[in-house]
Amino acid sequence: MTIIPAIDIINGKCVRLTNGDYAQQKIYNENPLEVAKHFEAAGITRLHLVDLDGAKAGAVVNLQLLESIASQTKLVVDFGGGIKTINDVEMVFNAGAAIVTIGSMAVKHPELLEEWLMEFGAAKFLIGADVLDEKIKISGWLEDGGIGIFDFVGKMIGIGVTNIFCTDIAKDGAMKGPSIELYKKILEQHPEVKLIASGGVTTIEDVHQLTAIGCDGAIIGKALYEGTIQINELITHNS
Repeated sequence: MTIIPAIDIINGKCVRLTNGDYAQQKIYNENPLEVAKHFEAAGITRLHLVDLDGAKAGAVVNLQLLESIASQTKLVVDFGGGIKTINDVEMVFNAGAAIVTIGSMAVKHPELLEEWLMEFGAAKFLIGADVLDEKIKISGWLEDGGIGIFDFVGKMIGIGVTNIFCTDIAKDGAMKGPSIELYKKILEQHPEVKLIASGGVTTIEDVHQLTAIGCDGAIIGKALYEGTIQINELITHNS
């Protein structure tokens, strides 16, 4: 189980949204680099960096912040938000991301994603499936993606991607536990997927449950900022 803390960026600050609502944002730190360094010092090796400004604008916005974190820590950073073209992908890799996170583009333009996979390799991509009532949502969770989660995962596996994280929007930032049943269903239908849980992970018990059902990783945001999970608990869980 890979533990992946999340840093979500709006206006250069570390924030968390509740249920994907930009109007319900809470600023946790004015300096995301400081947060990343804190995670690294505690023994964390991965980071999920989300450019929420970019997701909303449809273009990468917080590239400079990615460069700072990638150059001043040894964290393996996956970065997403507003990536639309192969030039964007190259730009994000050049800025220091180890992995590029693709959400809406995988739904809208899977043929472009296929080209990127051929160019850079499937291991360099993490596909984000944002879900409400088992249906995919896109464009910063603002639009319906027109496909269900199980079909979408099958489609991604079909083009060679198995690294997928799934966020249940109803759970995200709500601190009410993750969608265990949804993840179980995905893993039953698509056992080859390397599924990363995201949204609602609130206690260390949630992490144990996700490990038990076969999730490959967990993205954890608000629980770390609110202190309902301590980093040392996560490090102990992983060791």
